[in-house]
Amino acid sequence: MELKDWLNSINQSKINMIDENYGTEKEYPPFIINKCMSGFMDTVLIANEMNIHSDLPKKMQYDFFINIVRPKKRFSPWLRKEKIDTLELVKKYYHYNDEKSRSALKILSEEQIEFIKQRMKTGGTNE
Repeated sequence: MELKDWLNSINQSKINMIDENYGTEKEYPPFIINKCMSGFMDTVLIANEMNIHSDLPKKMQYDFFINIVRPKKRFSPWLRKEKIDTLELVKKYYHYNDEKSRSALKILSEEQIEFIKQRMKTGGTNE
């Protein structure tokens, strides 16, 4: 079972995959499903409720989502930690932590970033 199958069954088809396929309960990823469901205005409180009761068995968590979430197409890009090539450069140049560096990257222009890259070049093979 893939993540999209679980999400489609909760959001659209409403077909209970655990009841239909014996042994799939252990494949259900509750943390990731909660994280995906928290990205929408209409399901954020539902996901929060499930986070509060994360000690429930996987089947109960899945049944809660499949029965309480209204059918609707929900799609958002996977929420993952951004990989920013220039983050380390900004951190070193300004002596910032990750959070301040991300904020700085939002306001720095391309010319300013290019200037920082030029200033931080040390030569050699690892430029």
